[in-house]
Amino acid sequence: MKRTMKLLVSLLVFSVILVGCGKKEDKPAAGGSNELVIYTARSEGLNNLVIKNFEKETGIKVKTVVAGTGELQKRVESEKSNPLGDVLWAADETMLHEYKDLFMEYVSPEDANMMDGFKNTSGYFTPAFSDPTVMIVNKDLKGSMKIDGFQDLLNPELKGKISFGDPTNSSSAFQVLVAMLYDMGDGDPMSDKAWDYVDKLIANLDGKIASSSGQVHKGVADGEFPVGLTWEDPAANYVKNGAPVEVVFPVEGAIFPGESVQIIKGAKNVENAKKFVDFLISEDIQNQVGEQLTVRPLRKNAKLADYMTPQSNIVLSKNYDEAWVAEHKDEISKKFTEHLEKSMD
Repeated sequence: MKRTMKLLVSLLVFSVILVGCGKKEDKPAAGGSNELVIYTARSEGLNNLVIKNFEKETGIKVKTVVAGTGELQKRVESEKSNPLGDVLWAADETMLHEYKDLFMEYVSPEDANMMDGFKNTSGYFTPAFSDPTVMIVNKDLKGSMKIDGFQDLLNPELKGKISFGDPTNSSSAFQVLVAMLYDMGDGDPMSDKAWDYVDKLIANLDGKIASSSGQVHKGVADGEFPVGLTWEDPAANYVKNGAPVEVVFPVEGAIFPGESVQIIKGAKNVENAKKFVDFLISEDIQNQVGEQLTVRPLRKNAKLADYMTPQSNIVLSKNYDEAWVAEHKDEISKKFTEHLEKSMD
């Protein structure tokens, strides 16, 4: 009898365990979905550092789709009736302003800790990092030439020796164009003075315009050009790795377009997307990026590696207005094309 009772008790316990296991398998992860799909145009180093840490800290499994900004933006637009992505980590307000209906409004609680000028004022675009406009200078080719700012690029000695992309096709070249327009136009990017400078620069380019943004910094690092107009990340990376180049912030002023992150409207994993935005601008991840990579964090008092130019040493372009640039991007691009074509007549 005792053996029979023991057997019945054992079977009962075993059945409870099985039922418990079955319930555990069917139970959704706490807080809902345990997944997140990120469309990203960011560098491999930035993606790896941020996403791996995010997965480790939250337990959320991230799937990434890596491509160029334009391709990802078109993907989000084509999927708007049935979004397959949750987050677009690409571009900035300047590039995405006219597409804001593709994104949902979200302002992170961490947003209050970002530097002035880099807060989410639109409700849609959260600036996280920045790649300021810079000049990359080859120290071996520079010689005794003074290359400290945009005015120095008009030096006749540099004719045909400046590496610059096409502002109508390259977002980094467009940002450089905007910086020089603000700087050389005394804060008015559409002034005659600003565009007179552009005409002189075009003449000194001597018809040489790089077909891609990557060719600009590579051409300087490889010794083909003494100076190139680019963005900080690749230029600082060359410095970090010991190349004979230096990063020069124009003495007239640089602009800091805030590379942003957006939550796609209709995303299937909204809560996880919000967690990612919060994580991206958190103190810990902003410091890690600043100390380990060559992308500039935008959180107040974020730490920077010694190969990065201190914020206090950088002059900002006068009157730069990212929202205004976003609204007038097509107008600026068209005007540049007109001036370029005029120089060929």
